[in-house]
Amino acid sequence: MRRSLVLGDESAHHPFRQSLPPHVCHRPRSALRKAKAPSSRVKAWIKALCKAITPGDVRDFLLAYGACFVAVSAFIA
Repeated sequence: MRRSLVLGDESAHHPFRQSLPPHVCHRPRSALRKAKAPSSRVKAWIKALCKAITPGDVRDFLLAYGACFVAVSAFIA
């Protein structure tokens, strides 16, 4: 096994990441914080999308999914 003369980053937890130079795997401190909450525009878009999905859409999706499942099952069997 070939070992480097310089110790790798022990916080990398993987041999490949440990072998990389420090500036490659460096994460800024801001990236370690929690992700920001979605903006109001994103929330409004999600609400509009949820209102746009009707029971008929769900029924059509389930029918298509079931038909594909039966077709693949029949092809395999």
